[in-house]
Amino acid sequence: MAGNAIAQQPAHRWAIVVHGGAGVIERATMKPDTEKAYRASMQQATEAGAKVLDAGGSALDAIEATIHILEDDPLFNAGKGAVFTAEGKNELDSAIMDGATLKAGAVAGVTRTRHPISLARAVMDKSPHVMLIGPGADAFAAQSGLEMVDPSYFFTERRWQQLLQQLKKENRPLPARPAGAPPEPGQPVSALEPPDAHKYGTVGVVALDKNGNIAAGTSTGGLQAKSWGRVGDSPIIGAGTYASNQSCAVSGTGTGEYFIRLTIAREVCDLVRFKGMKLQDAADQVIHKELQDLHGDGGLIAITPDGQMAWSFNTPGMYRARLAQGGQLHIGIYNDEP
Repeated sequence: MAGNAIAQQPAHRWAIVVHGGAGVIERATMKPDTEKAYRASMQQATEAGAKVLDAGGSALDAIEATIHILEDDPLFNAGKGAVFTAEGKNELDSAIMDGATLKAGAVAGVTRTRHPISLARAVMDKSPHVMLIGPGADAFAAQSGLEMVDPSYFFTERRWQQLLQQLKKENRPLPARPAGAPPEPGQPVSALEPPDAHKYGTVGVVALDKNGNIAAGTSTGGLQAKSWGRVGDSPIIGAGTYASNQSCAVSGTGTGEYFIRLTIAREVCDLVRFKGMKLQDAADQVIHKELQDLHGDGGLIAITPDGQMAWSFNTPGMYRARLAQGGQLHIGIYNDEP
């Protein structure tokens, strides 16, 4: 029956765009093995979402499938690879939005839910609310049957050492090693990339499905060494995440405080909808003019119902990939790549 319903609608070419965070990501400091690992992870995640779309799945389902892989990959600042707060905790934020209905779900300060993107989806689908935070959000995840983990699940030695390095540099107190963390290694752990590479890291996906619907999703461990329960732009609808079939879907990554002030995701969509701008032009206007003018840094990915795909960033690099039905997978890291 669903197949008949789809057949009656005009055929759309599916498309997906993925980012793995923007930051100080430069060729000169990136080891070949590390670069290879990031490109392989971006490929795996993008192809997982593409598989859902190619089978006729929804943009929302494709986003969830893609972000699950990124949340489970310690390379990225989301889920398993999340950075630590100044108190030595992993606090996770996420959001998802459906362009067809404008329904949205978001969570912040989550510490026990393995896949925050699925919790954001549950908030959207199973609650009357848009945003839940902290222990209440984790309790709702458990009630919704999502996979729960001990907070130590999110511990990675590399992120822990990056936190200690930053706190020492800033002469701030060092937290105790988290309960449940593995014993301290006897030898130094390679940080794999410069400490600033994921200072503002996030993962995100925008997708267009065969029904012509678009959606956006974002997941992050937030700002490294953050204090006072800080929340960035990722879970804030209109700032780091937004989707509407009337305009576009956007997922951002960068210094969240600036993305919030500019409501960057919605701003891109408004330029497309009300000024008739091409998606790439709108993305560049917001990132290279409006964000730049405030001395903010970061980037975004975006997609429209007619299949335009875009990314724009003003940092040295942004892990990114895109794939459209019948096209070739394109993966980029540095700002000198197309």
